[in-house]
Amino acid sequence: MPTHIGFLRAVNIGKRQYKTADLRAALEGAGYGNVETYIQTGNIRIDSPLRSRAKVEAELEALFLADRGFEVVTVVLSPKELAQVAGDADALSAAHPPKFAHYVSLLKKSPSAAAAQRIEDLSGQGERLVVRDRAVHLLYDIPYHEAKNSNAQVEKVLGPATNRNAKVVRALAEKWG
Repeated sequence: MPTHIGFLRAVNIGKRQYKTADLRAALEGAGYGNVETYIQTGNIRIDSPLRSRAKVEAELEALFLADRGFEVVTVVLSPKELAQVAGDADALSAAHPPKFAHYVSLLKKSPSAAAAQRIEDLSGQGERLVVRDRAVHLLYDIPYHEAKNSNAQVEKVLGPATNRNAKVVRALAEKWG
């Protein structure tokens, strides 16, 4: 049975609460196997007979809406894709070590070459944005609160995305990749 790694966007912020125990219960109740979660930021591992990433995303989003009453954008990667994102993060951090932080915006779909270039063209002033397939790496040589580019700018150009610290991506790849 295929394994899927899900990343939930904007949960446990304000009124958009989804406690880990509730999340696991909803997933198990919906019939997903080998359900695991990682920290309180909406990272899940599930087994499902569905092979299509888009179908898994749609099914999860419908489940979360029914269970919570609010939309939860969900980005799904295969373990192999997650390992690739983490590998890209390692390579980019080695080539251009960020002084302050490295975040990764995970995308629902791969951007066109032109859209990827628009994102990378936002680089400058201590910020480097690099697109690798369904991930945008944001490397900061300035404090995050001073940065002009964030997941919000990525979404404006490339559509729905969710953001994680590269350390979390690496930890998940070691655990589930």
